[in-house]
Amino acid sequence: MNQLTEQEMTQRALDLEWLLTDVDGVLTDGRLVYGARGESLKTFNVYDGLGLKLAQRAGLKVGFLSSRSSPALNRRANELGLDAVMAGSEDKGRTFERFLSRRATSARRVAYVGDDLPDLAVLGRVGLAFCPANAVPEVRAVAHVILARAGGEGAVREVVERLLGARGQWKEMTSSFTFES
Repeated sequence: MNQLTEQEMTQRALDLEWLLTDVDGVLTDGRLVYGARGESLKTFNVYDGLGLKLAQRAGLKVGFLSSRSSPALNRRANELGLDAVMAGSEDKGRTFERFLSRRATSARRVAYVGDDLPDLAVLGRVGLAFCPANAVPEVRAVAHVILARAGGEGAVREVVERLLGARGQWKEMTSSFTFES
């Protein structure tokens, strides 16, 4: 594991432009559920959705990078108003390269959340690499931060809390939810 000091975490968080996340196993619990007509069903955690919106309000661009494509993934991306959706490509490394080129950014300006072997091609390159508590051992070995929460249980929200906290923005982003008498 590539543990970072608080100072390194803060500096890398301040350098970020993007937060990208895998979907299955990160935003969902990784189970594949099919409906009666064969459609793919996914269960998303509402905490993650609000976290992604808060990241956007704080100035980060957010997106999905998933090997699988589905109407459920596209609907969630549309509901959240994501800045990028890359789905349906088996080669995440190549897809990430195209993303960097098209967005004129560098890998160090991206944080990524992944949980399984296909994510290694991205996790090993980004400025900040996160994984859920239940990620596979190979991913845990390269992540800068292993989260306390499992995939589908608010792991992405935990990432956002940590990033915005390191950037000094968490209190500002959450102040509108606080009741003051």
